[in-house]
Amino acid sequence: MTLQKGKIDIKTEDIFPIIKKFLYSDHEIFLRELISNATDATSKLKTLASMGKFTGDLGDLTIHVEVDKKKKTITIRDRGIGMTEDEVKKYINQIAFSSAEEFVKKFKTKSEAEQNNIIGHFGLGFYSSFMVSDLVEIKTKTYKKGGSTKAVRWECDGSPNYSLEEIEKNDRGTEVILHIDDENKEFLEDYKINELLNKYCKFLPVPIQFGTEKIQEPIEGKKDKDGNQETKEVEKPKIINNTNPLWKKKPTEVTDEDYKKFYRELYPYSFEEPLFHIHLNVDYPFNLTGILYFPKVKKDYEMQRNKIQLYSNQVFVTDSVEGIVPDFLTLLHGVIDSPDIPLNVSRSYLQSDGNVKKISNYITRKVADKLDELFKKDREAFEKKWDDIKIFIEYGMISEEKFYEKAEKFALLKNVEGKYFTLDEYQKHIEKTQKNKDKKLIYLYATNKEDQYSYIETATERGYDVLIMDGVLDNHFINSLEQKLKDSTFARVDSNTIDKIIEKDDEAPSKLDDKQKETLKEVIERSINKEKFNVIFENLSETDMPVTITQNEFMRRMKDMEKVGGGGGMMMGMGSLPESFELIVNTNNPLITKVMDEKEADKQDAIVKQLYDLARLAKNLLVGKELNDFVKRNVSEI
Repeated sequence: MTLQKGKIDIKTEDIFPIIKKFLYSDHEIFLRELISNATDATSKLKTLASMGKFTGDLGDLTIHVEVDKKKKTITIRDRGIGMTEDEVKKYINQIAFSSAEEFVKKFKTKSEAEQNNIIGHFGLGFYSSFMVSDLVEIKTKTYKKGGSTKAVRWECDGSPNYSLEEIEKNDRGTEVILHIDDENKEFLEDYKINELLNKYCKFLPVPIQFGTEKIQEPIEGKKDKDGNQETKEVEKPKIINNTNPLWKKKPTEVTDEDYKKFYRELYPYSFEEPLFHIHLNVDYPFNLTGILYFPKVKKDYEMQRNKIQLYSNQVFVTDSVEGIVPDFLTLLHGVIDSPDIPLNVSRSYLQSDGNVKKISNYITRKVADKLDELFKKDREAFEKKWDDIKIFIEYGMISEEKFYEKAEKFALLKNVEGKYFTLDEYQKHIEKTQKNKDKKLIYLYATNKEDQYSYIETATERGYDVLIMDGVLDNHFINSLEQKLKDSTFARVDSNTIDKIIEKDDEAPSKLDDKQKETLKEVIERSINKEKFNVIFENLSETDMPVTITQNEFMRRMKDMEKVGGGGGMMMGMGSLPESFELIVNTNNPLITKVMDEKEADKQDAIVKQLYDLARLAKNLLVGKELNDFVKRNVSEI
């Protein structure tokens, strides 16, 4: 065969500039694409051998990656099925490049979002090599015997011009040689190739070798004086991938220790064991395998997103699964692998793919079923894990209706005494004691047991139960529950006096008439001179605190939600929400009567100031200079 030169049969020469420009942000995927092709070629040969259609010696099927910094080349070499001359013309010239014209036409007429999908439909494959190269060579020899089965060399410089010639090549398979351009010299560094291989090819089913590693090898027949085996350091080819990852095995073949070990393989810098796991294995109506782990979720849950690795036939696709799986599932860690997930597509395309939606729904159901199983199997163990997984379950219940329907059976509420209740159990627990005059069920809660101790104590003394809701998502969760639970509302114990929160009909009579209340209000406002406090009189028992500071439930919730984001939608454009407190004055407390009986204004002010500071101290609002002055004042009076 003589050297053939030709021009690929396309009318446009725009394809390569578009590849380089459009895919620039993802140009590192060239290595994934070419090694995936080599893996496919190797897997096909193994399949042919198992069917008896290839009877030769398979031999070593390792895929080799080599970097030559002097020549500025990267070589990917396999011993797969290879190609004949005709197959090179068909699969490299005709199929790959004849679609280029159609690709370019569609690309130019679409919006940026639609361009993403077109890339997905056409696939990258061999095109991706031109993102980093100014010249690409293919040396290939088919596994077939006889006829036109000589090895050939194909070359292209990124234009429609190519050359094709016969060469001598002893072994079957394909070499792709990339001559790296000046803009992409970073890919000639070993550390960069190692990084990409570890990212994209860590679990491919065919061994991939890059570079060497030094290991200690036993010296046959040699032991030291203590009887220990002597070793020597040897340099061996380094295989970078695990060809049989744990998720490909049947759950019955895997131990708990295997799951923990695999977690450490996925996340070598994680120092905490996962709480538990789910092994996914389904082949209908789609193929899906994987292992999902429940981590201990920290307060800063944003840091734990995007820890699920998405694979297609063990080829890494993405670790940015937000929008592909329900948002709350992004807090899980682990691996999902499905051949039904297209490999060469954008995330926006994946989000609209029918199979991906089915897979997403399936995973949501499996997660809920696993949690339900754990709850029913060992409730005590489930309760011990609750504080670590509650943020995940609450997130799912807030954002996914189908998950809520399942989770309401095992979602727990914890009270300040550390007792756990399901939603149904808790409703029954408080329905006889915590209904207001309108028959509405009142869920009392605290967000900090220490800071709100006095308010909790007042509620429990009256026989009420108080929940502890101190999680980062609890404010959002409360809002969601209020919409779901019939005739129910949540109120923080310090949002008002407990009698006002529960709203009983039998309010105590006041020892002050309206005129006295007006006079007292003037004294209080004169004494404390605080505009942000709204003074309210309530007829409480004589033993209740004389002055209490509360914060309106709605405003406080909005303020708390503002801190974690998403709470101030209705307040957008208004800036940060102001602090708003109410000063509750107990008209029946003897100290309030003492203020009214005192004739000297200075002594009235002193009593009010002391009661006001005590109320602020209980609310953790007395700080800095005012706290120091309060301490000094009280010390001097001892």
